[in-house]
Amino acid sequence: MSSHDVIVIGAGAAGMMCAAVAGQRGRKVALLDHAKSPGEKIRISGGGRCNFTNRHASPGQFLSANPRFAISALSRYTQQDFIALIERYGIAYHEKTLGQLFCDGSSGQVIDLLLSEMRKGGVELRLSTQVEQVEKEPDGFVLHLSDGETMRCRSLVIATGGKSIPKMGASDFGYRIAAQFGLDIVPTRPALVPLTFDAALLKRLNALSGVAVQAQVRHGRTAFEEALLFTHRGLSGPVILQISSYWREGDEIRVSLLPGQDAFALLRAARTAHARQEPQTFLSRLLPRRLAKDIVDAQGCAGNLADLSDARLRALADAINDWRIVPSGSEGYRTAEVTAGGVDTKGLNSATMEAKAVPGLYFIGEVVDVTGWLGGYNFQWAWSSGFCAGRVV
Repeated sequence: MSSHDVIVIGAGAAGMMCAAVAGQRGRKVALLDHAKSPGEKIRISGGGRCNFTNRHASPGQFLSANPRFAISALSRYTQQDFIALIERYGIAYHEKTLGQLFCDGSSGQVIDLLLSEMRKGGVELRLSTQVEQVEKEPDGFVLHLSDGETMRCRSLVIATGGKSIPKMGASDFGYRIAAQFGLDIVPTRPALVPLTFDAALLKRLNALSGVAVQAQVRHGRTAFEEALLFTHRGLSGPVILQISSYWREGDEIRVSLLPGQDAFALLRAARTAHARQEPQTFLSRLLPRRLAKDIVDAQGCAGNLADLSDARLRALADAINDWRIVPSGSEGYRTAEVTAGGVDTKGLNSATMEAKAVPGLYFIGEVVDVTGWLGGYNFQWAWSSGFCAGRVV
C-alpha cells in the first residue's frame, strides 16, 4: 500500500493546479485520473486555444446558491496571478472580446505549463487509474483502485468535474463521494448549453439554421448581448450559452434582434421615407435577409410599408425587439460546457475548500456549486479553488 500526504482525484485544470501548489510546498502528492491524458477539457477549450481566464473576473460573474462563496478564493488567487504564470512561461496570448484571454498557440501550452509546475513539486501523475472506493480512517483516507491496489493519504482532494461532455469521461463520481461523506448536493443541470425548440417552432425556423446575428437575450433581470446563432435544433451562440445558465425548463426568454435600436421608430421613419418599399426589403438592411423574411412572413406583413398601420408596425417591431420564446429544453450534458449545481458550498470552507464536517476532504473546481459565465471564468475558478486547497492540504 502506497502512502502520500495528498491524493488529488481528477487531472483537470483544478486538480493539476492543486497538485502543483501542494507539491511545491514539499507535500508528497499523487494525482489520479481515469483518462489516458491530463487536461482533456483544457485541450479542447477555446477552439483548441484555451480561453484560460478573463481580465474582468470577479465574484459577480459566478452563479451559486451562495453567491458570496467564491469571493475568498477569487481574491486569494486572481486572474492577474494566472496571467503572470502564463507570462513566466513565455506563452503568447491575446484578448478577444469582453476580456477573454486565449493562447496565440495551442491549449497544449497551458497543459504543459501545469505539468511542468507539477514536476517542480515532484507530483506523481497516475493516468488510466480508476478509483473504486474511498474509506475514511482516523488519520486520513484509503483508496481502493480498480486494479486491486490500495493507496493511503492524509488529505484527499476531489477535482473530478461535473457531468458535462460525457464522451470525455465525465461522471458523477465527485457527487457520489460528497454524498458518501454527508455533504449536500445542489441539484445539477447543464449550463453554457444551446437551447432547443419544440417541433412546431423548429418547422417554422428550419430555414434559418446557420443564420447569426448580434442580439440581446434576457431572462428575468439578467441580460447578455453577444452573437446568437440559429441551429437545426434551436438557438446557440455565446449569448444563448450565457443565458442558459440562468434558464430553467418552462421559463420564457426575451430576445432583441436589434439591440439598442428602436425597431418601431425605424419602421415608422421608413414608412414615411420609403412608402412603396416592402418591409422585408427594408429590414434586410438591418438583419440577415433570411431572418428578415421569416419575421415579416410570421407577422403576415405583405404589401408595402405604406399599407401597414401603426398597430401592424408595432407588432412587427415587437417580433424584432421583444421576441418571446419558451425553449422546449437544452441540448443537455452532451454539449454543455459546464455543469451548474454540485457540492453545496454550505458544507465547505470558502478559504480552503475543505469539508467542514470531514477534516482532510476537499472539493475544488466544477464539482462545487460555483459556475462561471462563458469566457474564461470557469478556468479562473479552477485555478483559484485549486490554489486555495493546494496551499493548505
